[in-house]
Order: sequence, then C-alpha cells, then structure tokens
Amino acid sequence: MSNNQAGRHGIVRGLDSVARSSSFEGRFGRMFRTLPAATWPEDALKKLAAAMSADAEESPTPENKSDDEENSGISAGYTYFGQFIDHDITFDPNSSLQKDNDVNGLVDFRTPRLDLDNVYGRGPDDQPYMYDNTGMKFLLGRQLTGAEAFAHNVKDLQRITTEPKRAIIGDPRNDENVIVSQLQGAFLRFHNYLVETMPGSSFSDVQREVRFHYQWAVLHDFLPTIIGQKMVDDILSGGLKFYKPRKEAYMPVEFSVAAYRFGHSMVRPIYRLSQTIPRFAIFSNDPGSSLTGFREFPSNWAIDWRLFFNFGNNPNPLSPERIQPAYKIDTSLVNPLANLPASVGGNIPSLPFRNLLRGLRMGLPCGQDVACKMNVTPIPDKNLKVGKATEGDTATNKSIVDIDPSFKGKAPLWFYILAEAQQQFKKNNTPIRLGEVGGRIVGEVLIGLLLNDSHSYLSMAPCWQPRHDLLLNGKFSIAALIAAAGKSSNV
Repeated sequence: MSNNQAGRHGIVRGLDSVARSSSFEGRFGRMFRTLPAATWPEDALKKLAAAMSADAEESPTPENKSDDEENSGISAGYTYFGQFIDHDITFDPNSSLQKDNDVNGLVDFRTPRLDLDNVYGRGPDDQPYMYDNTGMKFLLGRQLTGAEAFAHNVKDLQRITTEPKRAIIGDPRNDENVIVSQLQGAFLRFHNYLVETMPGSSFSDVQREVRFHYQWAVLHDFLPTIIGQKMVDDILSGGLKFYKPRKEAYMPVEFSVAAYRFGHSMVRPIYRLSQTIPRFAIFSNDPGSSLTGFREFPSNWAIDWRLFFNFGNNPNPLSPERIQPAYKIDTSLVNPLANLPASVGGNIPSLPFRNLLRGLRMGLPCGQDVACKMNVTPIPDKNLKVGKATEGDTATNKSIVDIDPSFKGKAPLWFYILAEAQQQFKKNNTPIRLGEVGGRIVGEVLIGLLLNDSHSYLSMAPCWQPRHDLLLNGKFSIAALIAAAGKSSNV
C-alpha cells in the first residue's frame, strides 16, 4: 500500500498501537477494554471475505425494475454522507504519509470532534490559499454542468493545475471519489451562503453556525436513518452506557475498525449522477466512466442530489428521476469492492479481507463477546448468514461456521454487526438499519463526541435550533444543507 493510499479509507496514523490499559484515553481507545482479542487463521478470514464478496453483475439492473439488493429505508447519499463524517472525525494530517499496519505509529493526536476540520483545514490564517481575499469565503473551481434541473451554480473544488489536478481542500480524502468530492463542494458553498446571509459576522461566527447545522444533521438526520429514531432517543434520554471517556473524547477502535464500516455494504456498483449522462461504475478502467477521484473529472458530471437524497419531489420510484437507494446493510459487498484497483487497494485488493484482517491485527473482541458485554443475547452461529439479504439468496446463504469452523462462537465484530442488521430481513423491500450492538456503538460514539465537545451545539447551546429559512419540508437535514448551498453566489 502506498503512502498516499493509507489515508484514503479512514486509516489513521497510530491506529495499530492502541493500548489496552484501562486508563488509556489517547486519540484512540477501546470501549470494551476487558474483552479478550479474538483470533482466527488468516486463511479463514480470506475464505470469509471471499464468501462476503458478491459475484460481478453481468449487466446493471434496469432502472424501470426493482433491484432486490436495494435498501428501501436508506437513500444512496447516506453512504457518502457517512464517509464524509468518517473523514471529519478521523482527520490527521500525517495519515496519508503513514504506511499500512505501522505498529510503531504515534498516538499523540487531538480529540476527535464533529467540527468540520475536513472542510476548514487549519483555517484562513494558516491556509489562505483555500479562501478568498477577505478570508471569509472558500475559493471554488470551475463550473460544473449537467444538473441544471436541480441547481445552476454548481462548482468543482479548487484544484492544482498539474495532472491529475488534485483538490485543494482541508482533507484530501474528500476527493477520493466523485460523489464525496461534490459533497465537500456543497459544504464549501453552504459556508459561503451563510457568509452572504450573515453580514457583519466574523469568520468564527459563520463557522460556528455551519458546524451547528452540520451537527444537527448528524444527530437528527443521519443517525435516525442509520440506527433508527428509537435508538437515538434511548441514548439521548438514557445516557452513554458503553462509550465513557474519562478525560476527553477518544476514538474507539470497535467503532472505527468495525461498527462504522457498515457503510461498505451499502455501496452500489453503479450510480446515476444526473439525468443528462449515463450511469457510471464506482471503479472502471476507463476514467471517462469511473467515479474514482483524486483527479479532475468531466465538467458535465454535476450531481443532481435529488437522485441521492429525498427532497420531496421524486414521485416515480422506478425511473431515471428516482432516488437511488443504498444497498442493504448485510454481509455482502458488491464485487468491485472485492477487486479494488491497485491505485486504491494496493497489494490487498479485497476490501472485505482488509477489514477482517485489520480487526484481527487490532485485537478486536468477537461480536458475541461484545453482545454479551452489552447485555444483548448473542445471535446463534447458525443464524449468522453470509451473503445477500434477498428473497433469492437467503435460503441458500451459508452460516459463518459453514465457511470455517474457527468462527464457532466468535464471529469477527465487523461481520457480526452486518449479520445482526441482516436479521431484520423479511422480504426484499424490508428497510434494514443497524441492530442493537452495531446501532448502539455507532450512536453512542457520535452522540458522545458531541456531548464531550465543549464547542458542540449540545454543549454550548442545547436549545439552539437551525435557521428557519434553511429548513426543507419543515426540518433541517443533509438535503436541506445541500439545497441552501445551491443558493450561494459563485466565487
């Protein structure tokens, strides 16, 4: 794995040297410090990774037909909003220089926060090339076209002039694919719009408002979508039961290496960016039809975000105008993620195997032990199925112990969390969110980061509400943020 690749998937310097001391409260830590590390032969993990990798689709499902793998409860945009959040809370300027599996990496990092350092970088004083001459607005790049039915002033990120024209942004990982790159652009334009509508305000005033709106969207939109409103309410009313920082917030490896990687199962193999161009694969040997990033993509690839989030105006569920659903949270990843291009995957092209191997090397406990620690009845081995949550696959999916007997009573935590969500499957249109173990870990960590951040809106202004003029269909969401971004004047 190259130095640049190490920073592309939330791999952060120091991650492989997490202490087991009960007093450890550094940049990374453990939620379940007393649980033993689970171990398996690497060959067993390879077999499980292969079983979790779906076969290549001979041809994409036509848009006038239902795709059995789609999750009716989660729109495709949340896959990439989740990735954006991940890049925010795992930000480290050294991560892109650190090789994979560096067991001697440093752990001297600041506390993770939902503070948009992936957007603001080190600020206009230290990175003035990201901002205009006033130091108030972000500089943007060339005009993007193709989504005029949604917005007219879509701009690319500011880029360097030499090939491959990488983005000049606070966190280079937010240019790793075309979708998250344009989501980064939406946040830049949202900031600019608030500058325009808050005359006389300081940069810090605007930045705080942007952060508060973003944190609101995480708490009131992203989390209810992924873990369910009931789980969110339970954590807010009942408190943090398992994520309990003693000194300051830290990043639990059970979250970063296992639970929060649920989004990998939600990735579609192909996406429609707008109605003016064909659908494109997430990876392709042809850069003219691939959504890979770290480059200047064609200027007519502006995203019509109505195809990724619910703006309340997508009446036809089976058409090019529909909201594309994410794929189900289950124990199957689309084939391209099992065959990552060398520029992304390095010498381990299988993302499932990379995830399983990282959990092993990090000494994560097994899923059953974590469930017991959380007073949740563990799922029997026979019900931990490997494969797609579809009516056509469920009956023939093997259990994890059928893949290898070494998994008896101890499933890898990442796999267990996906399999736990899969227990909700009844028929193809069943919405699937994270379950008790996965949902609790993800919810407690993200809410805990807000509660333990003295600068979050929950700490500074718990009665704060989003601006009324920014609401979309009566609420503030990531869709509302994107809609407001579209009102910004060009820079």
